Amino acid sequence: MEVITIPGSLDGQSVDGFFDRVTEAPTGRALFDGRHVRWVDPNGMVGLLTGGAVAGERTGALPRLELPENPDVLGYLSRMGFFQEARSIFEFDDRVPRRSGGSSDVLLEITPVRANVDVHEVVNRVQSRSGAILASRLGYPAASVVQFSVILSEVCQNIIEHAESPGWVAAQAYNWSRRLGRWVVVISVMDLGRGFRGSLGSEHAARYGDRWSDATALEAAFLHGLTRFPDSGRGQGIQQIRRQVQRWNGAITIRSGSARIGQVPEWDDTPPLVDGLAPFPGAQISIVLPARAAGSPEGAG
Repeated sequence: MEVITIPGSLDGQSVDGFFDRVTEAPTGRALFDGRHVRWVDPNGMVGLLTGGAVAGERTGALPRLELPENPDVLGYLSRMGFFQEARSIFEFDDRVPRRSGGSSDVLLEITPVRANVDVHEVVNRVQSRSGAILASRLGYPAASVVQFSVILSEVCQNIIEHAESPGWVAAQAYNWSRRLGRWVVVISVMDLGRGFRGSLGSEHAARYGDRWSDATALEAAFLHGLTRFPDSGRGQGIQQIRRQVQRWNGAITIRSGSARIGQVPEWDDTPPLVDGLAPFPGAQISIVLPARAAGSPEGAG
């Protein structure tokens, strides 16, 4: 059995390395060793599901998941609905705590996205919770609830329209006291579909010729607004998301295939473009929205 060690802190900063290890692992049945995980965020939880699905598809056998020994981590995974989704992806023991109600800062537990009805369900659930959290934790105005819902709707719709494969979404508010000194909302949306190069290839690959790659496809969509549609004005979801995240001084990164691109605010030191990653299927989107800084205009970060 091939061992894939899960980082002690599995979040937006470490998940790329985790994906690389999954992709580069030998083809034997995998064992995901999560015994020493002490922290996991939406990117880590959804990324673990995604990585397990990739390993299972590659070998034809469900990988084994060694659960975290930390009871707080186990409880958090249970509250976020991780184990409900993981049962079809991993084999694991029965040390799973009974699922209790989510914490008051959970905007959205891990939710599968397979059809348009799932997107509508996501938006409905978030609208009922996000107002209080966005106002109390982030200091956003009441109107931001609608804008936040649009962001979630667009990133989930991206799975339906482009990936042609199931995916997952999750979101929660955290106090980044050490890293940023403010509350943030972390949103993670991942799928195992065609990725940006596959989605855009039939319409745009020819014009780029030998330069067409995962990185080029991400730049085309993220920076230049190119879509899979031949007529302009359609499929502008990524551009809408990027503009709104920028208004809130947030960060957004998208990994697809062997590349990752991002919109990086001054508080984040993530490189805006990374190429040469181990090829990983689908697209993985992470969004971080920070609380308004003191004295900033309404709706700004």
